[in-house]
Amino acid sequence: MSQRAELRKGRKQRLTRRRATAAAVAAVGLSGAAVVTSLMVAPASAAPAWPTPKDNVPVSKTIEVSGPYDGGLKRFYGSGDLGNGGQDEDQDPVFKLKDGAVLKNVIIGSPAADGIHCAGSCTLENVWWEDVGEDAATFKGKSAGSVYTVNGGGARKASDKVFQFNGAGKLSINNFQVSDFGKLVRSCGNCSTQYKRTIAVNNVDLTAPGKSIVGVNTNYGDSATLRNIRIHGDSNKKMAVCERWTGNNTGAEPVKTGSGPDSTHCRYSASDVSYG
Repeated sequence: MSQRAELRKGRKQRLTRRRATAAAVAAVGLSGAAVVTSLMVAPASAAPAWPTPKDNVPVSKTIEVSGPYDGGLKRFYGSGDLGNGGQDEDQDPVFKLKDGAVLKNVIIGSPAADGIHCAGSCTLENVWWEDVGEDAATFKGKSAGSVYTVNGGGARKASDKVFQFNGAGKLSINNFQVSDFGKLVRSCGNCSTQYKRTIAVNNVDLTAPGKSIVGVNTNYGDSATLRNIRIHGDSNKKMAVCERWTGNNTGAEPVKTGSGPDSTHCRYSASDVSYG
C-alpha cells in the first residue's frame, strides 16, 4: 500500500471512531456538559466514621511515650487516680508525650482525665476522644521551634476546650472532626508564662453545638489560619470562627476584643468556611 493510501485509511478510521463516540453519547442522552462532568474528579468524601475499639485498656497511671506508639485502635480510659471523670484543672493525662513523640491509632474513652500532654513537639495521628475530660490535648513545648501536629481523628463532648495551647510554637490541625464542644483550640489566655503561638486549621468538620473554633491572643502576636472549614447544624451561624483576646500572665480572666477575619491574627475569608 502506498503512503498516500495509508494516510487516507487512517483518516477514515479516525472519522469512524468519532462518529461511533457521538452515537454512544446520543444514545444515553448525555449533553456535552454532562460528558465533561462525568470525567471530573469526584469531590472529597465526607468525614470518616468513628472507629470501633479493638479492645479496652484501663489506665491507672499516665503512660509516658517517647518515639512512636501505635495503640492499635484500642480504647484507653482512666481508672484509679485517673478515673474520677472530673473537670478539675491540673489532672494528670492518660498519655504524656516527650519531645518528638508520635501517638497514633488511639481511642480515649471515658473517664478521659486530662487526655494527652505534649511536653514538646509531637504528632497525634488518628486519635479519637469519645468524651473529652478536662481537655483532649494540651501542648506545652517551651521552644519557639516546637511543632504540634494533629492529623485525622476526632473529639466529642468537650464542655470547654478540645485543644489547649499553653506552650510556644506552631499547632497544625488537619482532617479532624469535632461535635458538641466549647472551643476547638484556645491559645492560653492567662498562663504564667506566655508565648507567641501560631495555629493552622485545615479540612475540619465541626458539628454544633460549639462556641468557637479558634481563640488567639493578639497582644502576644498569635495568629490563626483557617482553610476548608465545614460547620454543620449551625444555620444561625452562632459559632465564632476566630476570636481575638488580650491575654495576660497574671491569672486574671483574659479580655475578648473581637472576632472575625482581620488578615493579621485571624487569617481566613468567607469562602474558607461553609455551612450545611
